[in-house]
Parts: sequence; C-alpha cells; structure tokens
Amino acid sequence: MPREAQPSINERDFILQALSENTRLDSRALDAYRNLDITFGDEYGNADVQLGQTRVLTKISASLASPFPDRKFDGIFTITAELSPLASPAFEVGRPSDLEIHLTTTLDTLLRRSSALSTESLCLIAGQRVWHVRATLHVLSHSGSLLTCASISLLAALLHFRIPASEVKGGELTVYNTVERDPVPLALLHHPLCMTLGFFQLVESRAEEEGEGRVGVIADPTLAEEQVCAGEMIVGANKEGEVVLVEKNGGVEVGGLRVLQCVGLGGRIVNEIVKAVFDAVERDAKQRDRGGVMSRELRAENDR
Repeated sequence: MPREAQPSINERDFILQALSENTRLDSRALDAYRNLDITFGDEYGNADVQLGQTRVLTKISASLASPFPDRKFDGIFTITAELSPLASPAFEVGRPSDLEIHLTTTLDTLLRRSSALSTESLCLIAGQRVWHVRATLHVLSHSGSLLTCASISLLAALLHFRIPASEVKGGELTVYNTVERDPVPLALLHHPLCMTLGFFQLVESRAEEEGEGRVGVIADPTLAEEQVCAGEMIVGANKEGEVVLVEKNGGVEVGGLRVLQCVGLGGRIVNEIVKAVFDAVERDAKQRDRGGVMSRELRAENDR
C-alpha cells in the first residue's frame, strides 16, 4: 500500500529541536495557524479552501427524496470524501483508507450529530418528500491538518449554498427555479469547526522546564510536523465557545490540565476562523449582488 515519504532521522531531530525552542520551519508561533484562503465558485455551495498548502474543495447539492421511515419529519444530510492520488501518494482510487473513514465520520459528528444543520427544515411533506443535501469533499492537496481544512471548507460551502424555494398547497409540492423565486440559505443552528493540535516530545534541555509530561503542543501542524508528533488532539467547537467534540489520537500521555489548555486554544482559533469564513461569504454575496431579494440586507433603516 502506498505511503507518505517519512522524514529522515536528521530531519526528525531537527524539527523536534526547533519546536522545543519555540521555532517552526514556516516562522509561525506554536499556537498560530497557517494562511487561510477561501474562494467560492460560480454556483452556490462550491467552496475552495486552502490552509497553507492543504487544499479542499467542497460541493453541496440537494435533491428531492423520501425520508427514512423512522425519521418522517427530518431531511437527509450525507457527507462523502474523495481522496485523490494527486493530493498524496498515500491515497488510492476506489479504495477507502482509514484517513477517509476518519475524515467523514468526524465531520458527520461535528455537523450532523451536533444538530448544526437543522434537518427538520429540510422536510417538505412529512413522511413523503424531503430534501437530501449531499456534501462532497475533494482533497486536492494534503500538507497537514487535513481535518481542519476539510471542516472549514464544509462550513463555508454550507453557508454559501442556497436551496430552491418551495411551497405546498393542497398537499401538492411546488419547487421554484431561481428565475421564479430566489433560493434560500440552509438553516444552520450553530457553526462548528475542527482544530488539529499536535503533541511533540520536548528535547532534554526543555523537558525539565515543563511539568506536563515533557510534551509540547502546536496548532495546525504541517505534514512534516505531523510525522514527527507523538500524538494529536482534535478539538471541535463553535464561535459561541461550545465544545462539540474532543478526540485524542496517538499514544503519548497528557494530563487533564493540558487537555483543558488544548480545548481553550482550539476554541480561540476556531472563533477566529469562523469570523474569516463569514467575512468571505459576505464578500461573495456583495459581488453577486444582482438586485434580487436574497442579495438585499434586512435592515431597519431606510435609504434616506
């Protein structure tokens, strides 16, 4: 099975020595994330997010479907991921990897199981017709913190997507096209994101100064940093400061105090990134201003 090229012993020692001295190869602080670029396609629901050299393109689509028998009042929301060999030599076509399964499962927990997307708002006729919203993530480049980049791309696409307007009269469903009525945004109850934190072993000169198991923490690790890290933690939170999920991977041991510090750090960074996502969506909305209902801001004051 293809694998990523592992760093040499000298490269590993060099990166760990630099991290122990609070230095990263890209000049970031240990608690800083990489440059974030968010762009949108011509169609609603297409979000291209680049975090450093990691890049994920998300496409949102919706179609009419029948609800699940045990969830007659809820629509359907599914997430799939496509990891192309162009993004990494470790990815294979037609063969789901553990990373792909972990990616979709974590994003599903982050958004669907936390009720971020209101599935009840996707119900058109109870027990008969609902919207099936599909999110497809295409990993274009993998250079570390893939889950973080994927969660940003997914949230940006959901905020950007517009679903066709519909109406039910006399038990008959009518779905309007964009010419007849402006499409409407999805009902998102909160806006969670994931932040990846890496744990690394401090060198002997710094280990004596630390009281938390001789382990340091970095935010948004690159691929090279992930390869030398002794473990990682995924912190899912929203801009209100609510923690959606905490997932620790790797064998290194960390104390309870360090876990709380990581949750606080992850929550702070998530709050900054959510603001950046909203700013990007707002800029795109202004560029698309065509004078329609959906492009006008709701405000109390008039134009005088």
